[in-house]
Amino acid sequence: METPDFRRRDFGRLAALGVGGPALLAACGEGGGAHDASSVAATRSWKVSGQALSGMGGFDATVKSFMQARNIPCGQLAVARKGKLLLARGYTWSASTTLKTSPTSLFRIASISKPITATAVLRLMQEGKLKPTDKVATLLKLPTTADPRLKDVTVLRLLQHLGGWDRDKSPDPMFQDAAIAKALRKGLPVSRADIMKWESGRKLDHKPGSTYSYSNYGYMLLGRIIEKVSGQSYAAYVQSKVLGPRGIKRMKLAHGLTKATGEVPYYSSYKGATVYDNSGKQVAFPYGGFNIENMDAHGGWLSTAVDLTRFAQIYDGGTSVLNTASISRAFAKPETGVNASGWYYGTGWMVRPVTGGRNTWHDGSLAGTSTLLVRRFDGLTWAVLFDQRQEGSQPSYGDIDGALHKAANAVRTWPTGNLYGSYF
Repeated sequence: METPDFRRRDFGRLAALGVGGPALLAACGEGGGAHDASSVAATRSWKVSGQALSGMGGFDATVKSFMQARNIPCGQLAVARKGKLLLARGYTWSASTTLKTSPTSLFRIASISKPITATAVLRLMQEGKLKPTDKVATLLKLPTTADPRLKDVTVLRLLQHLGGWDRDKSPDPMFQDAAIAKALRKGLPVSRADIMKWESGRKLDHKPGSTYSYSNYGYMLLGRIIEKVSGQSYAAYVQSKVLGPRGIKRMKLAHGLTKATGEVPYYSSYKGATVYDNSGKQVAFPYGGFNIENMDAHGGWLSTAVDLTRFAQIYDGGTSVLNTASISRAFAKPETGVNASGWYYGTGWMVRPVTGGRNTWHDGSLAGTSTLLVRRFDGLTWAVLFDQRQEGSQPSYGDIDGALHKAANAVRTWPTGNLYGSYF
């Protein structure tokens, strides 16, 4: 399910070259799988909405060719530079006469939720309400009988995916609803408390702090820590301390079985038994194959691309959300886990030092969702969102990363206007 493609970290190092790269996850066509893509495509029409300043046409062309090659119904792109919004687009490639993606359409953003959660945790540290060395088991009253090493999992280790859980060795508990319900002898749906009870009864895969391993569960725990320390719900704290100060009002948590106003549809050829009840009913995977409410802090947000660029500018400094020390902490090297090619996972961001600064980014992937948020060393920020991901032998979705770097590198003179006033 939700998994980043760590090979794409090479794009940070090669940003100036606009180099493409290997696959992330990918897509099936609207209303069918890869086998009928050409016939389905013949009935589709291309629609573009939103605004772009002069000289930004290369981005439109890049997304158009990308979506049409993969039969992606809905896409969205926002591009900002040095605090100014230069492009805000919605793209639709569909046979439907009613489906239209706008710059304010909401998309599930999957793991781009993690930098949002990390920002909230950094804010609590900044407020003096939480320390990087605080022990997770103590904060959340997690039992440590099954593995005493759980006592050594700190807040910072959760942020940096150093908690000791490894989904390549043990199943990701965020996608084990049926197994958890069976083990706890209860019905579906399971709750976050159920997941924590089940996982705390299992051994860690690594000694905390010893091994980098991407953990959705670790970020779910961070959401519970935010609630414990702030005295508010996770969403309420994020809205008041992270999004609100940036004027971001559209973002909200997703629901698996109901659609928010303005939310796009999601497409996947995969089906599975619903995790929302015990009926065993087979459902389209984006609509009940996983419990997105339980994934709030690691993969549960809805957003627009414009809102994500606005959020990302917290890390440019100069806002009321995080001070310089907090931003430095976000991008500091972890105790271990620096890749041989130079990138590492900071707190909520993948980080690569480059000449002139650093590139930071995060991607997201769930059935029906593929997303990417990039901050470049030269002041460029973009977010691109799609309503399906690679399935089977479809062309790479990871290629959008290099393609957008290439489009950016082709711009010789950047426009000086600012479109943010149209959206905030």
